[in-house]
Amino acid sequence: MTTRQLYRLRNPATGREVVMEAEPGEIYLDHDSGEPLEVVGKLLPLAPWPSRLPWAIENLRFCPWCDQLAQKDLNDCPTCGRRMGPLTGAERHA
Repeated sequence: MTTRQLYRLRNPATGREVVMEAEPGEIYLDHDSGEPLEVVGKLLPLAPWPSRLPWAIENLRFCPWCDQLAQKDLNDCPTCGRRMGPLTGAERHA
């Protein structure tokens, strides 16, 4: 389970973005330029959460029980708590 939050950080000078775990109050530097990065936003799901996949449409599937979106790498639906079946070949590579 992830306990640290994933953030999207940007170098204001170049526009280069990085996704990484970050701690509030820490200063993170761009690996290439050495300039400080600014926090652009938090990534969903918010920590702590059992999944490490960001919530993007290509990482989601519908629960067969409650028809709510759940992440592909979860075995149990976070909405209804019921076990979801294995992914089909089409769902795995969508």
